[in-house]
Amino acid sequence: MTRPPSPHVRRGAAVAAALGLVALAGPQAAHAAPAAPVTGPAALHWSTCPAGSEAPRGTYCATLKVPLDHAKPNGRQIKLTLSMAGDPHAPRTLVVNPGGPGQSGIGTAKLVWSSLPEDVRAVYNVVGFDPRGVGASTPVSCGDRGKLIKHPVAPYTPATAAEEQARGTVARKVAEQCSTHAGDLLPYITTENAARDMDRIRTAFHRDKLDYLGYSYGTRLGATYATLFPAHTGRMILDSVVDPTVSTYGSQFEQDPALQHRAGQFFAWAAKKDATYHLGTSQAKVSAAWDAVRTKLAAHPAGGRAGSAELDDLLASAMYTDLSWGDAAQAVSDYRGGNASALLGATDQLSHGGVDAAQLAYNCVDDAWPRDWAAWHRDTTAAAPKAPLFAWLNTWYSAPCAYWQAPTAKPVKIGSVKVPPILLLQAKDDPATPVVGAQRMRKALSGSRLVVAGGGNHGQYLFDGNTCMDAAGNRYLLTGRLPAENATCPAAPAP
Repeated sequence: MTRPPSPHVRRGAAVAAALGLVALAGPQAAHAAPAAPVTGPAALHWSTCPAGSEAPRGTYCATLKVPLDHAKPNGRQIKLTLSMAGDPHAPRTLVVNPGGPGQSGIGTAKLVWSSLPEDVRAVYNVVGFDPRGVGASTPVSCGDRGKLIKHPVAPYTPATAAEEQARGTVARKVAEQCSTHAGDLLPYITTENAARDMDRIRTAFHRDKLDYLGYSYGTRLGATYATLFPAHTGRMILDSVVDPTVSTYGSQFEQDPALQHRAGQFFAWAAKKDATYHLGTSQAKVSAAWDAVRTKLAAHPAGGRAGSAELDDLLASAMYTDLSWGDAAQAVSDYRGGNASALLGATDQLSHGGVDAAQLAYNCVDDAWPRDWAAWHRDTTAAAPKAPLFAWLNTWYSAPCAYWQAPTAKPVKIGSVKVPPILLLQAKDDPATPVVGAQRMRKALSGSRLVVAGGGNHGQYLFDGNTCMDAAGNRYLLTGRLPAENATCPAAPAP
């Protein structure tokens, strides 16, 4: 969960597009019609995916009705859109979730299936889905936020009480618009309901057990499913693991110092490549150069729309994978040399995700949030000295939850029941889901095993080029056998 499960997972995908990277969300969608509908489970009809969805060529989609309120199974029904890749008659079905919350998953099936080794593909078809409230699955809307948030936005760290109050007013208006446009849905956009939806997917595929792969927030979703349905939990991989012991509000304060630490690693990496980027020959010098650019952009936004906050967004996005470090460093290097095109391109991409309605819907209802802004101010002010680049950024991203107009759900307590052992994969310096969360999840899920890789890339299995981590996941999916003990893997090679 990139922080609140992942404000930055989605931001990372946007920056990847702006800078020409390959994003975890997968290849560019292409919606050519398949030659013929694929046959599959009797309850589902598979055909072309919805126009505008994130499903790549060769993916088939179907819809499944589920109750808006699972406590009233015969009440109002909503639509889930599913996708499938691989042989529909494969012996097993692997359901996948890419994170978020609020991230579309129908493009993930094809990406995961095509990334699996041949022997695993022979055993599994892969099913993705847009969770309730997301994309093509009865989406929530917060209306037009363009009038509320314009670029350049003010610096994230408020210089005065008036600046802080102005941002708080925007957060309150976002919450009000979400209630106006989706108030009937908001109480039901919860991780528990999404997990119960997954059990409907399991039964639609006539599977006794759910095999599952979840990244980031998807680890919370998977662990919630295992807690609710332990008898139906099959082979489950949780990758880049959310801390099950803290609220979403608390998780952002775990993220803040982890993001700052990762930024230091990025600056040190750039210093080793000073001949390319000319940002400085030491971590301290690169950090100083970066701060100087922030100060200049705050006073004179590039192109009239890229200020210091937009630069902070770029940096936060780049923390999720070192594959984006070179492009982020080059964008700032180019700007220092008089060319702001890459910086402006990233700003334009990131601006599309400035308010993520579905992510807010899950985050703000899944857990209780402080309703007194004084608590947010106090906690963020205390966090800022150790994370000056990220503390206020993280707070403002979640600030609408202080004013959310839907009741808080009772969270499912992970570890409250005995669940089958699960494979946990984690990077040591992951800033979005710090390693302490994975360690706590392992304790909560008795008998599970944790494999920790070096480095800090968010999302290990299949997408980090780490042969050791991939081998652990492949072995488990093929055999169902966990490592005898917790283990470690070296980091994938740096870019």
